[in-house]
Amino acid sequence: MNAGDTCFVLISAALVMLMTPGLALFYGGMVRGKNVLGTIMQSFVILAIITVEWVLWGYTMAFGPDHAGLIGGLDWFGLKGVGLAPSSDYGTTVPHVAFMIFQGMFAVITPALISGAFAERMRFSAFLLFTLLWATFVYNPLAHWVWAAGGWMAKMGAMDFAGGTVVHISSGVSAFAAVLVVGKRLGYGTTPYIPHNLPMTLTGAALLWFGWFGFNAGSALSAGALAANAFVVTHVAAAAAALSWLLVEKLHQGKPTTLGAASGAVAGLVAITPGAGFVGPLSAIAIGGLAGMICYGGVLMKSRLRYDDSLDVVGIHGLGGTWGALATGLFASKAVNPAGADGLFFGNPSQLAIQSVSVIVTMVYAFLMTLIIIKVVNILVGLRVSEEEEERGLDVSLHNEAGYSY
Repeated sequence: MNAGDTCFVLISAALVMLMTPGLALFYGGMVRGKNVLGTIMQSFVILAIITVEWVLWGYTMAFGPDHAGLIGGLDWFGLKGVGLAPSSDYGTTVPHVAFMIFQGMFAVITPALISGAFAERMRFSAFLLFTLLWATFVYNPLAHWVWAAGGWMAKMGAMDFAGGTVVHISSGVSAFAAVLVVGKRLGYGTTPYIPHNLPMTLTGAALLWFGWFGFNAGSALSAGALAANAFVVTHVAAAAAALSWLLVEKLHQGKPTTLGAASGAVAGLVAITPGAGFVGPLSAIAIGGLAGMICYGGVLMKSRLRYDDSLDVVGIHGLGGTWGALATGLFASKAVNPAGADGLFFGNPSQLAIQSVSVIVTMVYAFLMTLIIIKVVNILVGLRVSEEEEERGLDVSLHNEAGYSY
């Protein structure tokens, strides 16, 4: 047991927790005023429902004793045996419960990311059921494959330091599957959907950037050199992506926007996540800089393909996570992390192939499972609010509240 490491992991867990309310503000500012509370509520309630799920069965499924590299057993159901001593399974120097709650904050924010895709049109009961089923049957198995002792992707050598596949590709691909079933908002293609409160969105983006230091640096699980590297490259990539997004936006639309700066920063944070413990600062500039351009193009793609991803989850998290996972196979260096592997640019092309396999498998599994889950939810409780409720707004129709009084 190391007191410094324990303190570091607990503070990192608190930072990651703050990211979900930050996401609520980030998303809340981008919707129309009549849906601000309904959008914020989705992220906020996930803090409650996934925390309980994680304690009961989520943690043991994701990190419990391995079964064939595919899933954890129910040995730790209800945190049975998850105590105050460090976990022998993961070789940490922090209490097992500290490791558990840190990982739990990742489980919280991942389904919250998906909510931005179907914002302004899903029933609250459907959202709760979808979130619970998705966490159980998509997030928990993926987390086991990549991060658990014995997970098959981990044994294959796939590198995902803090969630490129588990968090961002899974949420981005799942968001795409969900909107295909949920359908478009009323008036999509003819009605302008203008963000009602960009200062709120910028505040949320700032909280995400702040919390991401716990997300990535905390994944080192100790207060040492690896955490310091992850902290630095996280910040560098976000900065590079914000600048590249603004540059492309200026060239394409004539003016840089505050929403573009926020979106670019988040794109860089997404892209650096899988490689934060494996790449250096110069590589982070390249990863972040390209992420801003790639994700900007991804956001434009939805208008061409005519799917209604309300708040750009597919373009930013899906494409940004994919680029980040592949970029780890390009830029990873054992000089940064001897426990990792070199990437293509450091003489090891096989790592890019391994990363590619992990990306493809994650995409296919998340997409198919989400299609099944969202269709089951539709059969059980129905996905969409009525047209009248959608016109009135989710704040009043679902929660009997108003975000603003005039």
